[in-house]
Order: sequence, then structure tokens, then C-alpha cells
Amino acid sequence: MTRRGTPTAAAGAPPEHGQSLPYWRLSAFYFFFFAVLGVLAPYWGPYLAAQGYSAVQIGQLIAILHATKVIAPNVWGWIADYTGHRMAVVRLGALAALLSFSGVLVATGFWWLALVMALFSFFWNAALPQFEANTMNHLGASAHRYSRVRLWGSVGFIIAVVAFGELIERFGMDLLPGALLFLFAGLWLSAQLAPQAPMRVSRDHGEPILAVCLRPAVLGFFLACFLLQASHGPYFAFFSIHLGEHGYGGSAIGGLWALGVLAEIVLFLVMHRLLPVFGPRALMTVALLLSALRWVLIGALADNLPVLLFAQVLHAASFGVYHAVGISMINHYFVGRNQGRGQALYSSITFGAGVAAGSLVAGLLWDSIGGAGTFYVAAASAALAAVFAACSLPRQSRGS
Repeated sequence: MTRRGTPTAAAGAPPEHGQSLPYWRLSAFYFFFFAVLGVLAPYWGPYLAAQGYSAVQIGQLIAILHATKVIAPNVWGWIADYTGHRMAVVRLGALAALLSFSGVLVATGFWWLALVMALFSFFWNAALPQFEANTMNHLGASAHRYSRVRLWGSVGFIIAVVAFGELIERFGMDLLPGALLFLFAGLWLSAQLAPQAPMRVSRDHGEPILAVCLRPAVLGFFLACFLLQASHGPYFAFFSIHLGEHGYGGSAIGGLWALGVLAEIVLFLVMHRLLPVFGPRALMTVALLLSALRWVLIGALADNLPVLLFAQVLHAASFGVYHAVGISMINHYFVGRNQGRGQALYSSITFGAGVAAGSLVAGLLWDSIGGAGTFYVAAASAALAAVFAACSLPRQSRGS
């Protein structure tokens, strides 16, 4: 824990409002949220296949996750900003996600599962942006230390991926619904324990959110984020397939995925030192250029394991640096009653619309220009994102 004027490594940052930072209670939420993702993202598709669904049906069911991510954060962000009860929204979202996902135990028909996916993801995708805003309010003037809290989400993802992979080997895929319900229960409990921070106010408190969004710097920032996440489309949709086509086995593919997240954790451990020194513009621009390099290496040299290992280490830049700077900039631009909606816009524009658009384009290109060509297009998108970042982001920001 830390107190104002007495920061320590354990607590991560002194909060602006003079109270101890609830480091572990905040970190627990990230742990369980991304542990859910660590089971859902790699294993939900195989679970559906084991239930007899076709590839088209599986694609449609998974697409619902991205579709609700475009809408839900903005709806719940408006409610949180209007009422001022941000953690109430998070707690409601966590509970509703737990209850609605339990519907998978009732039936397995396509339309029933589609309804379950739509309901639980609508609430699940609403919780994180509001919790991000709450975390930034707890951090206050030490917003650059956000990565020290967020790294526990990466830890949760890795533990869930590895642990559930072992459980599948021993007991089969039918364990997935129960495992996810257990993690959703942990998410709900951690939401009860995490306190709400006082809302941050500033001279920009009353500015309409549309006016903030139409600032050239903010538009450039969102364009950079959208293009970078769109460049991840081939990675999320086809990276494992691409590796399989180059002769990698299942354990090697899993190890390469885990290596990327491990690199992300290491970056989060030091990011609080980098942001104040180098500033958001330099860090984001370099991170996006390294992302472009990563996609080129994956596309051109997937047969070369040392090169591929290096490309996965670059996940520290293409997600770790990018996301830490992105959250810092949202905290910089969107304040007061705009804060929750700013986080929601960031989530929906980037991880929602960006990833969805990139996955769609990748699917259209994969058979026509091949895996390497598709990753080259992704590299071009990341490079263009770097241009927007270099032209838009400030050299320093509040909390840097």
C-alpha cells in the first residue's frame, strides 16, 4: 500500500485524494476479467465445435462478442457518467454476466446460445471500461503507474490458458462452462471488494463530450488506435492457423501465444518509469512502428523460429506500450462526467470496431493473397497508425 508522499513498489502509486491505493483489490478485478478471456478466447471455438456446430455457426457466435463491444460500453458509460455511480455499473455488469452466462447450462441450441452470448457479453464488455476509469481516479496524479495494476490481468490470462489447457487434457472440453462460471463468480466478488474512487474534476468538467471527440488531437488519437487494432485482425483470427500451415504443433503454438503475454507483463512492470521520461507521443509512435515490424516478420519469416520468438516479444510494444499509453491519453482527454464515456469510446472504437474490421478484412484477404500478404497489409495499417500518433499525441500529459 502507499500513502500520499510515500510511494512503494507494492502499492504502485500514491492516489491523488490522499488515501491508500487499494492495489490488490483493483488488481484482483483485472486478474479475473482477463482470466475469463484466457479461457473464452482460445477454447470457446473448440468447445462449440465439440458441440457439433459448423465453422460458419462458430464464427457467427464468436462475432457477437465483438458486436456487443461496440455498443455496450457506450450505453453503460453514459449511465455511469450520468449517475456518478461507476462501481455500481461494474458490479451490476459482473453479476448480470455471471447470471446470463449460466444459460449455457440450460440448452445448447444455436439461437439459445446466440442469446446467451449477446446477453453475457453485453454486460461483461460494459464492466471493464468503467473499472478502468475508476482505477485511473484511484491513481490520480500517478496515472502513469496504471500498468503496475493492469499487469495482473495478463497474469490471470496466462494462468487461465495454461491451467484450463491441462484440465482439457485430463477431463475433456465439457469442463469449459463450469470453469467460466467459476471465473465469472470471482469477477463478481472482486467487483464487490474494489471501492469507488472520487470522481476527478477539472476545468474541462462541463465540456460536451462531442466537442472533446472533435478535437483534431483526439480524432488523430482514435484513428491511430483503430488502425493499430485493425492490424491485429489477422493475428487474432489466423495466427494459429498461419503457424499450423508452417508446421508448428499445438504446444508450440500455445507457447508462442504465452510468450507474447509474458513480454507484455514485463513491459507493464517498467511502463510507469518509461511514460514520464519519454512521453506518450514518442512511446506510442515507436510502439506502432514496432507493431508494423512484428507483422512483417510473422508474414515473411514464420519458418524461422528465432525470428518468430522475437516477433512475439514485440507484443510488449504492440499491446503493452500501446494500451498503457492509450489509457493514459483517455484519462488526459476525458475528464469529469466524460470519463466513463471516454473509456467506453476507447474500448468500442479499438477493441470492438477495430478488431472486428481487421478480422473481417483478414478473412476476405486470406485466401486471395495468402497469409504473408495479409500480414503485410496489417503492417501497413500499423505504420499508418504510427503517422497519426506522431502527428496527434502530446509530448507529455497529465500524470506523465
